[in-house]
Amino acid sequence: MKTVLITGANRGIGLSLTKLYLAQGWHVHATYRNAGGSSELLQLASAEQLECHQVDITDYPAITELASQLPAIDLLINNAGYYGPKGYDFGNTDVEEWRKVFEINAIAPLKLVEAFAPNLRQGSLKKVACLSSKVGSMTENTSGGGYIYRSSKAALNSVVKSLSNDLTEQGFTVLALHPGWVQTEMGGPNALIDTQTSANGLSQVIENAEQAQSGKFINYDGSELPW
Repeated sequence: MKTVLITGANRGIGLSLTKLYLAQGWHVHATYRNAGGSSELLQLASAEQLECHQVDITDYPAITELASQLPAIDLLINNAGYYGPKGYDFGNTDVEEWRKVFEINAIAPLKLVEAFAPNLRQGSLKKVACLSSKVGSMTENTSGGGYIYRSSKAALNSVVKSLSNDLTEQGFTVLALHPGWVQTEMGGPNALIDTQTSANGLSQVIENAEQAQSGKFINYDGSELPW
């Protein structure tokens, strides 16, 4: 039985990924921050192959402690993310919110890989998937604005590239993935695809990814995206 750790698994894409990997027979470790917003995930926890862990991904001592308690992991999916306040254009950027978004979206994913690297080394796949966003692409940025979220995802892409350089020779495959414009609390009701479509596509990209693709920026449909 293969094992996956999914962060931010209590809703949206994370919850759909959890359901998908459970249906595929994986053992799933799922993190969530608040029990109040995680009822659907916790109801799934009766499944033998699902273990839920309440932890804030920016609480790095707690993350390190969790890693020490878990066995080998084949796949780490850094899904947890935070958009921050909307409507903050040029001249109106909230610096404290920027720091918060940057920590959740760029710093925490790196610290998670560092903490769980020993678990991943014991696994058979050694895959790390970080959910980025097309808005973090320099090439795709033709409209400006979005300083907080854009910069955090651009930083995450840089983290993924460095991780691939550092870890690929150790057998790791590290990917930055765009989940599509998804109908979630973050994506809004006008988004183009639902969470199940996104999760299905992401899982296929992860499954098909080979070490030669480590460090790539890939859309949920399998196409490569420009930095």
